[in-house]
Amino acid sequence: MNGMLVGAVFGAVFVVVNAGEPLDPAVVTVLRIAAIAAAASVLVMWFLAVRQARTGAAPSQPRRTFFTKGYWWAVIAEVILLIGGIRVLGAMGVPAEVNVAWVALVVGLHFVPIAISWKEPRLYVPAAVLSLLGVAGFAVAALGAVAWVPVVSGVLSGVIMLAATVGVSVRGLRPAVVTSGEARSSGPL
Repeated sequence: MNGMLVGAVFGAVFVVVNAGEPLDPAVVTVLRIAAIAAAASVLVMWFLAVRQARTGAAPSQPRRTFFTKGYWWAVIAEVILLIGGIRVLGAMGVPAEVNVAWVALVVGLHFVPIAISWKEPRLYVPAAVLSLLGVAGFAVAALGAVAWVPVVSGVLSGVIMLAATVGVSVRGLRPAVVTSGEARSSGPL
């Protein structure tokens, strides 16, 4: 659940920071409120999961180390690429709106070494989606619609991160049903 909490916070930041013109102000307000509500719901589910784990109500799962060496190397590389790339884009005279395309691309790519380090192939999905939204932002800028780059690469990245973290968090709280000695989710999710 720690990863879901981190993803929800960054998803909300993507939406809150990047929602703006050329979107209608009413849409911006709805997006920002929904993003904050989604992140808050993941926070509530995180607390519930912690409580379930402490009381033994949650199905036991092997304890996973979140902060592995691979994780830290991926984060260090991400920070270097983010800062360096934004400086290079600025030096090239690229409009500041395009920075979010770089951020989405780098954030997406940082999931690849984490997926490898954690042996968690499901992380290739956000890696691909966020990276594609970053590339899409560069394409939108190249087509002359620079004002839409924050929406394409920022807002959409945030919405997808929030939808995924809420969905995975909800599934993580579902009670397990034991059938033939195996724990299975009781719901369709």
